Amino acid sequence: MQSAIKTACQSALIVFGPILGLQGFAKAQNVQPTSLTVEQTYALAREAYLYAYPIVSMDATMQQATNVPDSATITMRAPANQFAHARAYPRADEKDVVRFNFDTLYSFAWLDLAREPVILSVPDTEGRYYLLPMLDMWTDVFSVVGSRTTGTNAGNYAIVPPGWSGTLPDGIVQIVAPTSTIWILGRTKTDGPADYANVHKVQDRYKLTPLSQWGKAYTPPNGVATDASIDSTTPPLIQVDRLDGTTMLTRLAALLSKYPPHPNDYPILFRLRALGIEPGKPFDTSRLDPQTVSVINKAAKETFEGLQAAWERSGKVVNGWTLQNDNIGTYGTSYLKRALVAKGGLGANLPEDAVYPTAAFDGDGKALSGDSSYILHFEKGKLPPADAFWSITMYDMDGFQVPNPISRFAISSHDKLTMNADGSLDVYVQATSPGKDKEANWLPAPKAQFQPTMRIYSPRAEVLDSSWAPPPFRKMN
Repeated sequence: MQSAIKTACQSALIVFGPILGLQGFAKAQNVQPTSLTVEQTYALAREAYLYAYPIVSMDATMQQATNVPDSATITMRAPANQFAHARAYPRADEKDVVRFNFDTLYSFAWLDLAREPVILSVPDTEGRYYLLPMLDMWTDVFSVVGSRTTGTNAGNYAIVPPGWSGTLPDGIVQIVAPTSTIWILGRTKTDGPADYANVHKVQDRYKLTPLSQWGKAYTPPNGVATDASIDSTTPPLIQVDRLDGTTMLTRLAALLSKYPPHPNDYPILFRLRALGIEPGKPFDTSRLDPQTVSVINKAAKETFEGLQAAWERSGKVVNGWTLQNDNIGTYGTSYLKRALVAKGGLGANLPEDAVYPTAAFDGDGKALSGDSSYILHFEKGKLPPADAFWSITMYDMDGFQVPNPISRFAISSHDKLTMNADGSLDVYVQATSPGKDKEANWLPAPKAQFQPTMRIYSPRAEVLDSSWAPPPFRKMN
């Protein structure tokens, strides 16, 4: 679920080139949209669309995910300040989630800090890997509680809103959130269905407690009021992709009033004042003439199309694998990269926590297909360098798991793999069994084309600096 890297941004310069010429347009702060040229309006509207896309996507995701009366009515949805847990892997034929992982069980929560801080409590996981990254509404990961950062002992962490100056009880670590709404995208390692009960015990001890209720017998509320006007069925990103330009900018202006922009965003906001977009003020479409509305909507449509094209070209390809591990999770003023990741994998982790190489081609540059049988050969000492664990999950071209006779959707470092005598490892990737003696290392493939994803949790330096890359898929004779 992650991606968009420097290569994507470089390849998109042709598409988004006009935006980059706006740096000298800052003097337009006092210009009204009606006094801009068509070219200026178009270029600014494209810049505004890119800037708006991630936060509008986050807001749409949050509204749908929290618009439920309790954490049990709809899977993976819960009211604000409550966890929603996935209790099992998806079924073989389930298609609710694209590129679902078969390594961890998810725990998601949206925190509303507007009234008061919320305390996150985690248990002693007894060495079990877990990861609780926190994202602000601009999609930056601002803090991570988990095995890599805080260890696996129990702990209590108060997430406080911007500008909060109260006091906390002893023994609670303060984490300052950049926005008053945040998203926790938790993952807890599981070794498969036989291990679910152990994971559930950990998930059930992830707790969220309002500061005012700390030390009391607190139970999260049920029967929370919902909003019938919120679309609870259309995927949030599809909702956002359907917005026209003026609606997108109207939502951006409203969100700027609720969530402070990052300090390094002020140059872009300085420029966007020329369009009538300012923090704390609504975007007044009534003062726009029909031509300006048309130009803004045209700019939004073409920027979205360019974003889609740039996303499809994203990544550095090595040995048929697309590697996407540079500067994901925090973006600074790389608004194109931020939008690319929001489009292709909203909620991306920091690369220090996990990277996700995806393969589409074999070592000869030909598309991977179940018509052929492949070997993925790891030399001795060249397994994926992970301080936690690694896996390879099979997906069809739509990003869904592949039904197969042994109900295996992934190969991972916690499996009982058969090593070669020289210490190397062969993974057999094909639609039919490679033989009983090789089935321990068999990753079943569909009969059609496929795109497997490797997951490396807590990757080592050689992954992050790209000095290590996955080996190519080689066709078997």
